[in-house]
Amino acid sequence: MKSSLEIAQEAELVPIETIAGSCGLQPEEIEPYGRFKGKIALSVIDRLKDRPDGKLICVTGMTPTKAGEGKTTTLVGLTQGLGHVGKKPVACLREPSLGPVFGIKGGAAGGGMTQVVPMEDLNLHFTGDIHAIGAANNLLAAMLDASILHGNPHKIDALRVGWRRALDMNDRALRSIAVGMGGRANGYPRESGFDITAASEVMAILAVSRDLQDLRARLGRITVAQSFDGGKSITAEDLGAAGAMAVLLKDAIKPNLIQTLEGQPCLMHCGPFANIAHGNNSLVADQVGMKIADYVITESGFGSDMGMEKFFDIVCRFGELTPSAVVLVTTVRAIKHHGNVEDDPRVDRSQALRAIEIGMANVRRHIGIIKEFGMPAVVAVNRRPGDTNEEVELVKRLALEAGA
Repeated sequence: MKSSLEIAQEAELVPIETIAGSCGLQPEEIEPYGRFKGKIALSVIDRLKDRPDGKLICVTGMTPTKAGEGKTTTLVGLTQGLGHVGKKPVACLREPSLGPVFGIKGGAAGGGMTQVVPMEDLNLHFTGDIHAIGAANNLLAAMLDASILHGNPHKIDALRVGWRRALDMNDRALRSIAVGMGGRANGYPRESGFDITAASEVMAILAVSRDLQDLRARLGRITVAQSFDGGKSITAEDLGAAGAMAVLLKDAIKPNLIQTLEGQPCLMHCGPFANIAHGNNSLVADQVGMKIADYVITESGFGSDMGMEKFFDIVCRFGELTPSAVVLVTTVRAIKHHGNVEDDPRVDRSQALRAIEIGMANVRRHIGIIKEFGMPAVVAVNRRPGDTNEEVELVKRLALEAGA
């Protein structure tokens, strides 16, 4: 079988204007970025405000192994499957960060015949959203240090500065550094560092903002430091940075439109990490999707105890969204791992089945979490070539017994 890279490179893509037209978008509502990528104007939400919302489906997973269990692959497969049976679906995904792309996790396009494309573009610079977020983050850092240098009118305590710079790369040497070296003209010496851009507070803010005005207000409330005269919080608004940051993000707030290998639309927008932020694509992408599709399939980071809970607690509350169902992605490999047996063909049959019975405790707990939110849980087994029919049937039976 061809590799995911070969499949993506040989795919015959549809012009982005055609994809936009299939969603009911008007020509002035799509801004092409090349032939196969585009940005959607937020005005479409107002134009279609009287149209009934499509059904919202959240894709989450069991507690993942470091290799991941294939939530994106499953989500794209579900989107393509719904399209195949005549439904009108839209996939909603997070934008990949260059750090994980060049690390063990890899890209965020899915795999095999269930991918979103253009694969290389979306995994690298895409439409520049993450670069814009990094610029906004670092503008605030620069204005903070400039304020300290030029008379320090806000009485900022240089030892209580919490705002760090951002870079969309895994660069361990920059995590903890000294800044302001080189004499008075170059700032006040202090310890600081770089975070990966997807972990920036600006990314999290962009992902829950409804429009530019909401974004501007949220950016202004960022706390960057404390004062030395009573510990007053110093905000981006105090530094006069919020407006400039919002201007840098004026295009980044627009959702990106791409496509699956079978031509279904995909909104890929924002990418806050689930362990330090809420771990979901942008609120506006979900809102646009629910106006242009019958089914919106959105992904939450990590397991149901992480990204899915934050999706319900944060995104759905801000956006007044009501999901219809949750898809819980599992793999036989991960279930065996939680049963203390690695996925190795040399492991005998009885030991492998016993490990699945033990490891299913993890799946049962995740089903329980989904049920606590009042959602129906659909368990998807992302099957790998080495999985036997007996193993998959055992997972299916135990999942149904657990309430799937």
